[in-house]
Amino acid sequence: MNLGKTLFAQLMEFVPWTSFARIVDRYGGDSRVRSLSCPEQFRAMSFAQLTYRESLRDIETCLLANRTKLYSIGFRSPIRRSTLADANEGRDWRIWADLAALLIRHARKLYCNDSFGIDLDNTIYALDATTIDLCLSLFSWAPFRSTKAAIKLHTLLDLRGNIPAFIHISDGKMGDVNVLDILPIEAGAFYVMDRGYLDFSRLFALHQAGAFFVTRAKRGMDARRVYSMPTDRNTSVICCDQRIAMNGFYILQGYPEQLRRIRFKDPESGKTWVFLTNNTVLPALTIAALYKSRWQVELFFKWIKQHLRIKRFIGNSENAVKTQIWCAVATYVLIAIVKKELKLDASLYSLLQILSVSVFEKTQLSQAFAGSGQLPNQTTFYNQLNLFDF
Repeated sequence: MNLGKTLFAQLMEFVPWTSFARIVDRYGGDSRVRSLSCPEQFRAMSFAQLTYRESLRDIETCLLANRTKLYSIGFRSPIRRSTLADANEGRDWRIWADLAALLIRHARKLYCNDSFGIDLDNTIYALDATTIDLCLSLFSWAPFRSTKAAIKLHTLLDLRGNIPAFIHISDGKMGDVNVLDILPIEAGAFYVMDRGYLDFSRLFALHQAGAFFVTRAKRGMDARRVYSMPTDRNTSVICCDQRIAMNGFYILQGYPEQLRRIRFKDPESGKTWVFLTNNTVLPALTIAALYKSRWQVELFFKWIKQHLRIKRFIGNSENAVKTQIWCAVATYVLIAIVKKELKLDASLYSLLQILSVSVFEKTQLSQAFAGSGQLPNQTTFYNQLNLFDF
């Protein structure tokens, strides 16, 4: 890379601009635009994410303070908050969703051979949703409760690299289990989810698509034992490994085939967990380990809420909120791509911290991040999540 380019300009070189131009043309993003093109809008929103800007005025002030460097990082003219606000309100949010999907496909190819602690060749997904509370008077399009608005981020996380393979943004009233109706199903993959997604008709549709699921059983589930696999209750944490059939007319209509039920006793906490799966081949301990790995999606939600600007929004409309969230996701995945392409040992947290204070520095990315893998995250930031330390 050219040593004369700023870190921000070098980072933006990892964006596939040619493919992005086709996305912009698809939605007419730059039609009748005199200032602030779609690439400039993404640069401004990505700059806000990287430098922790909280408002339109904040973004405008920081960029104008570096007016002489704007052209070199891709801005043809100074950024005005009114222009950026209009762009976020008016331009189709699907432009940024498609850009994020483009970057996600590239990132997943880079991380597809990474290990996450379980020796399986299958793709492992963790499915969950998180709620972001909003003010009802400002975000009336996102009803949640009588006095509160909210949006939900329904996320399918690829555990190899912790890359979000699928995200659906809905209002707070949408039930978590409903996302199974629009979820892209990959044959042979494992979908790990909590018992909030226990809907037998939807799980059977997933089973018929050739995918595997691992979830928890609810209390009082009406089922009968068909067959029990032998287990050593004296030495094993597996209390039972059974084939079960559901009772009840309507449940049988939803899931007419047998399921596998595994009762697992956690040796650390002493708690007993009951798992349900349609996979009959993997060892019971592997099924238990798969469900334990679901916790990664919870850590992912905590991480993005701490380090991305998705809890305070710079626009109130549905289009502006979705634009900000998808630009945040695209920026997150872009940093993950840079980390892998440059073979950096640093965590994503370290990379974001370095970029936040040096985006206008003129040095090579690899040199700027050199030694960042040895930052004392554990000793200095006691409450900092280190999910992305590889």
